[in-house]
Amino acid sequence: MPAPSHTYRIGADIGGTFTDLVVFNDATGSFAVGKTLTTPQDPSLAIETLLREVLVREQIATTDVQQLIHGTTLVTNAIIERKGSRTALLATHGFRDSIEIGRENRYELYDLMLEMPQPLVPRHLRFDVPQRTLADGTTLQELDVAFVEQLARELAAQKIEALAIAFLNSFANGAAEREARAAVQRVAPDTRISISSEVVPEIREFERTSTTITNVYVQDLVERYLHKLEARLAQLGFNGSLFLMISSGGIVTVDTAIRFPIRLLESGPAAGALAAASYGAACGYADLLSFDMGGTTAKFCVIDQGQPLTALDFEVDRRYRFKKGSGLPVKVPVIEMIEIGAGGGSIAHIDPLGLLKVGPESAGAEPGPVCYG
Repeated sequence: MPAPSHTYRIGADIGGTFTDLVVFNDATGSFAVGKTLTTPQDPSLAIETLLREVLVREQIATTDVQQLIHGTTLVTNAIIERKGSRTALLATHGFRDSIEIGRENRYELYDLMLEMPQPLVPRHLRFDVPQRTLADGTTLQELDVAFVEQLARELAAQKIEALAIAFLNSFANGAAEREARAAVQRVAPDTRISISSEVVPEIREFERTSTTITNVYVQDLVERYLHKLEARLAQLGFNGSLFLMISSGGIVTVDTAIRFPIRLLESGPAAGALAAASYGAACGYADLLSFDMGGTTAKFCVIDQGQPLTALDFEVDRRYRFKKGSGLPVKVPVIEMIEIGAGGGSIAHIDPLGLLKVGPESAGAEPGPVCYG
């Protein structure tokens, strides 16, 4: 006999290896869970499979589901494994190498074999653009629009899929970035574009540029996935609200997630940290250390007085012993975690020095970790 009509909420998390789903009954407080391997070619398929399975098993009508909140590590994994779009950078003349120069800090002072994080955009795809905005927002040199248009044509011919535009002092005046975006769109309308004055309109050129690059690097991946997910949910009869978990522990709409996918960077792990804090509170523990290991990455978070620690910036894909400065800087509000590219499905290999290393490449869901058979 079908269950009486209630209001349900669904939480779904897609990792590089497994996809998990929980259906929560608002009226009774009961819940049901499901788990399956992620489907890398189309991650939305795993959500659909689980949703069908759990709703049928629990005799719940899809129309009774009012809300689906979705967390994912797809963005993080794409950055760690370098599986985003082929991306180029437009920077103020003389500043294209700022993302590689960084802060000139050595995170391990005496290491002669220091490995610095590699930018998502290689040097041959970083371009100086004639323009200059001063710190107070006034224009010293107008943007060379013809130069940008010609460059956009050349990049389109090279099959560049995404473009980050990050000009000096654009946090004070983003007009030149908007003008450059319009110029690119006129001659290469299919190119995805992120401008730093919209992604992170804050001082500090290095972090702002790195964040903008990372945003557009994963944008196509996120948009294709979310549109497929919406289509699959519609086919199942879902007419509730779809939200995405973001790094700060809040939620956003699909449109916002597509425009600023960088905010999803710690989406799944943020939800895990909040869950750890909630369970800790239920058990009478306010101070905790949460540990979340997936198939591709492992995350640690400190829960202090019942609240996860937070930060206004973050580093992804750290290369060396959790050292600050050894990862790619991203300036978005986050639940603060330490993350390494080593999970249950990480692949072992021999590095150039003949040493055994594990990760960041992962077996993912196909073929999947050998430890799971």
